[in-house]
Amino acid sequence: MSPRDNERLEYLGDAVLQLISAEYLYKHHPGATEGELTQTRSAMVNTNTLAELAEQLDLGSYLYLGKGISKGGGRSLKSLLANGFEAVLGAIFLDAGYDAAYHYYLNRYRHLPVPAQDENFKGRLQQVAQERLGQTPVYESEGAKVGAHREYTSVVFAGGDPLGTGHGATKQEAEQDAARAALESLVGAIQPLPATKPQRSARTRARRPKAREKTAVSASSGDEPSTNNVPLTVLPEPEDDPAMPEPPRSRQFGEPTD
Repeated sequence: MSPRDNERLEYLGDAVLQLISAEYLYKHHPGATEGELTQTRSAMVNTNTLAELAEQLDLGSYLYLGKGISKGGGRSLKSLLANGFEAVLGAIFLDAGYDAAYHYYLNRYRHLPVPAQDENFKGRLQQVAQERLGQTPVYESEGAKVGAHREYTSVVFAGGDPLGTGHGATKQEAEQDAARAALESLVGAIQPLPATKPQRSARTRARRPKAREKTAVSASSGDEPSTNNVPLTVLPEPEDDPAMPEPPRSRQFGEPTD
């Protein structure tokens, strides 16, 4: 592996991103089901969403690419942009700690005009099936000529049990349709994320003090989830209080604790 690529940072950033989104949704949506949490998290961290966040930073202009892929439009390729954003988040985690990465990602996500929807039903099904059933979905597809066209039928299995059946003009479309049907049978029909932003909330996640400083955290720090039954969205950050002192820096990755 070249020392100039970002794969190790992408790996780290992806793990940090999954934890950030899971922690936020778990704390702020206590009434949501596992399926709703899983699908909303998928929409928050899918390739389209991360690519949009990378475009906000003009990250494509800073990617080191070969001449061929650069001339072929690689700087606007969504998968490369998404990987680049994960690498940036991993670097922020290493340099400034988890809390900095947490607030950086959520603040960026809040400023998206419309959250990108995740149409990758196969990816979402794999996540749900592994979490609920401990199995990786397997697809069996067959094509048949119907009139002047060819139609594919796909059945998705987890273990030996069929989860859903789908149809499409291509094998890929049939597998996506089968995954969609399987998701509906496992978690029900989940509404997509609403595009509207909720009103500003007085609650926010408190930054954690360094472990060695033994600083007492107030019970009203904001880590308590709201009990209101609200849609699964990322709540806006409250207005900054000028009287509130700047919290201490997070413990950095690899630093020893007392």
